[in-house]
Amino acid sequence: MKDLRSMNALKVALFVLLAGLLLSSSAFAQTKARPVDAAGALPSLADLVEKVKPGVVNISTTTTVRVPGNPFRHFFGQDDGPFNDFFKRYYGDMPDRELKQRSLGSGFIIDKEGYIITNNHVVERADEITVKVSGGEHKARIIGRDPKTDIALIKLTTPVKDLQPLPVGDSDKVRVGDWAIAIGNPFGLEETVTLGIISATGRVIGAGPYDNFLQTDAPINPGNSGGPLLNLKGEVVGINTAIAAAGQGIGFAIPINTAKMITAQLRDKGKVTRGWIGIVLQTITPEIASKLGIKETHGALVSDVAPGSPAETAGIERGDVIIAFDNKELKNAGDLPRVVADTPIGKTVNVRLVRKGKQQDVALKVAEMPAETVASPGRPQQQRADLGMSVDNISQKHQRAFQLREKTGVVVVSVQRGSAADQAGIQPGDVIKEMNRAPIRNVSDYRTALRQEQASGSILLLIRRGENSFYVTIAKQ
Repeated sequence: MKDLRSMNALKVALFVLLAGLLLSSSAFAQTKARPVDAAGALPSLADLVEKVKPGVVNISTTTTVRVPGNPFRHFFGQDDGPFNDFFKRYYGDMPDRELKQRSLGSGFIIDKEGYIITNNHVVERADEITVKVSGGEHKARIIGRDPKTDIALIKLTTPVKDLQPLPVGDSDKVRVGDWAIAIGNPFGLEETVTLGIISATGRVIGAGPYDNFLQTDAPINPGNSGGPLLNLKGEVVGINTAIAAAGQGIGFAIPINTAKMITAQLRDKGKVTRGWIGIVLQTITPEIASKLGIKETHGALVSDVAPGSPAETAGIERGDVIIAFDNKELKNAGDLPRVVADTPIGKTVNVRLVRKGKQQDVALKVAEMPAETVASPGRPQQQRADLGMSVDNISQKHQRAFQLREKTGVVVVSVQRGSAADQAGIQPGDVIKEMNRAPIRNVSDYRTALRQEQASGSILLLIRRGENSFYVTIAKQ
């Protein structure tokens, strides 16, 4: 009986010990998952916020807007249209008026000399910039702007003592799930602090050719633009820039590593110069990969090469897939423009590409991006096909109608609704330059190529639209 009691007591002790171990391991796991203090509660960020707030500034701008003296001139133009006499009787020669329009934004100090980073859209049309910092208001001037990344660098026009620049972090080390703090001037509410996490990185939102945003659920509102997104060390990891129009709690920030390169150029030269190699890219879809015989699921597909460009000089061809540039692996077509733009002008780099299933390296010398790259759109031709579109040879009539410049190819003059061509996104005015990699110079070539592809389930077309060239696949019906 005594042994039985001892055995039961031992079992109870072992159970209590095991339960204690499980509970302590669970508590440890929760402790690691959340930033907790010694008391086991979420820590206060008050000390951190108090430390960084002096480095965040409120920016107000004044823009001059011209308003017509005759309010109807907006609709009819300078001559007031058919009601010229009537309007003159009541409004006479009332002169135009100038109104002052004010807007608010945010920014942050990057050094004691008074340089401040903000968004381009905060200051781009400003006649006057006022910055509230160190308890007072000070004038500022624009050092340089970069509309393509929406970054601007401004500087206080008079010295200000005891400026407190914010430390700059490394946005490449930011991970999804990291805590993020946004500070700014939303709706004119100064020094507003919001907390959230990094929801995504490398986000493309269609804001420009160099989209690469940090997404956060830290609330961002109008007036936050240009303010800092910080980590828990108080380091700036992003510039709050945009919000999702149709969503709540979704904001976007420019990675600070992008801003480092841009602001360095703005500070030295007042403008930004970017690398350029002269190619048009598109994403590799499974259908296009199948028709081109591409096994790669990553990289950038070359759909056009500019004549005389560094890419043409290096021997890069339409249909090549670039998988690495200057020893940097490319995940998709969107990676290449950013990598090329950041490459020093005149540098010779190695480009790794895949051509007809074989990998090869070529040397390429990066040039400076032209201020405006002017491409030459083209003009093609005609005939009805079983793909649900009509095409035609080049004619002056089509050139005028579609504003084309090409001298070879066929122009799409109509697309049947619901047809294979319509489903592939073909539009009237598109110029077909190739069919399954064979050049199309006229309707005769188009018919011949179409007959040769009778047994094929789909057709690969190279399309010229405006200033761009791209591949599409059409499933034959």
